[in-house]
Amino acid sequence: MRSTVQDVMTTDVAAVNQTASFHTVAELLISKGVSGMPVLDDDNHVIGIVSEADLLAKEEFKERYYGDDYRPPLRARIRHTAGSEGSGFRKSLGETAGDLMTSPAHVTDANAPVVTAARLMDRYGVKRLPVVDPDGRLIGIVSRRDLIKVFLRPDRDIEQDVREAVRTDLHSMDVTVADGIVTLSGTLAEHSQAVTAGRLAENVDGVVAVHDTLTWKHDDIADLPVWGGA
Repeated sequence: MRSTVQDVMTTDVAAVNQTASFHTVAELLISKGVSGMPVLDDDNHVIGIVSEADLLAKEEFKERYYGDDYRPPLRARIRHTAGSEGSGFRKSLGETAGDLMTSPAHVTDANAPVVTAARLMDRYGVKRLPVVDPDGRLIGIVSRRDLIKVFLRPDRDIEQDVREAVRTDLHSMDVTVADGIVTLSGTLAEHSQAVTAGRLAENVDGVVAVHDTLTWKHDDIADLPVWGGA
């Protein structure tokens, strides 16, 4: 059974309305111990994300109104030189969550597989994804730390799922799990069965690695015709 976002998400979500003040956003980030949170409209729809980085635009672009005595961080100077400062400079003038936020937010739904959420985070370079219902309203949030929870599954649960996933000559194959590492051993009828068993085991949630020591009686893969040639 594959874990979904609903299995690991947090439902007690720190979030702010788009009209929340800069100070309110800063206080919530600190008091809740989070680095970012969803920004909502009046109907609880997720319209953006506001993070510590968004608030720090005030500091990054300070020299714009503090004069030449302030030397901005290297990252800011690079952005200025590269001409990509527009968004950051606008945020430095922001007074509300709506001014400061990054929009649109990348979101997911509760029924999405955990692996899908992980790929979304990697694709967009984000640390968290708001979880929304079919109408786009906030129902939770999933973070990188939440996704790691799947690797804390008990070994006995992983073993049971591996056995259910493989289902091939289980009487001829032994499955053991220790600290999330699956070992497959025994002798199967066909080489292809061994290959399939290893792949299916790798796809079970919580599996850290698969040590495949399976052997086979008949190498049906070697019997397959080879196409091509000069």
